[in-house]
Amino acid sequence: MMQVRHRARLVALAMVMLVGAGGCTPDRQADPGGTGGGLAPVGSAEQVTGAGAAALPDQLTRSTAKPRPKSKEKAKAVVDPARTAKTPKPSSGRRQPAPTKANLTRCQQGEHQREVETYLARLGGFGKLTVDGRQTDADCAAIKKFQQRYDIRPAEGRAGPLTLDVAKRLATTDVKRCSAGSGTIFCVDLTRQTTWVMRDGKVVAKPTVTRTGMAGYATPAGTYKVNLRNLKEWSNPYEVWLPYWQRFNGGIGFHQTTTYLHNAGIGSHGCVNLLPTDAVRWWELGKVGSRVVLVGRRPGT
Repeated sequence: MMQVRHRARLVALAMVMLVGAGGCTPDRQADPGGTGGGLAPVGSAEQVTGAGAAALPDQLTRSTAKPRPKSKEKAKAVVDPARTAKTPKPSSGRRQPAPTKANLTRCQQGEHQREVETYLARLGGFGKLTVDGRQTDADCAAIKKFQQRYDIRPAEGRAGPLTLDVAKRLATTDVKRCSAGSGTIFCVDLTRQTTWVMRDGKVVAKPTVTRTGMAGYATPAGTYKVNLRNLKEWSNPYEVWLPYWQRFNGGIGFHQTTTYLHNAGIGSHGCVNLLPTDAVRWWELGKVGSRVVLVGRRPGT
């Protein structure tokens, strides 16, 4: 009997060790030339994706702590509908206008509401909105669509500083700065950190956001040509895959960003970073020999 119990304990211990080992062993992430590396399928240029990131300027910090009643009487006050019928008064800040059909919305109004409305109205394509500085459901839907398109987080329809910055940069980009010449031209405004594509003098891909070389690795202005293309290029110096690689100057080229694009505290080592959606579109439009025109200079470099 003792021998049977001893064997049962050994079998149980062996099972625990096997399950523990399998659950704690990390999957290998090596990709020796496959089709991985975070590639989005060619033809899916409208799909919005992105890398993870910490809290952004547009994000609000909210307290999730719930007050605990100190006594049974206070507990009753919390759950008794008769005692919670009154509308609470705002504790601080400007007095909010009473909800009406004109301004009723579930979205929070940002500190740059009117400015964002102005730039989005100029850009067009994000839905109907009213330039009056007052948040409505239609305004919120338009701002949220804009945030989703350019991977601004959180995409909750609030007109914060990051949303304003991106909208202003896009709306003030002058597409005529590199419209001369025939064929496909990739244009980059280093000052505004935007990029667009021209073909035979017409815009075929509207300005979108980019991020170029950081301080010490400034992306140089000038005119170049795409001389190498690869769906996925391995960067030897930095040991990272570069999806939708289109090289145009030494080791500098277009590629899908490998970090959160709107993290302005960092930059590339000279390359032109693109959102996944735009990296696919730029790949579809480009070919070896396509011209690349870069103007201006990234601030701080």
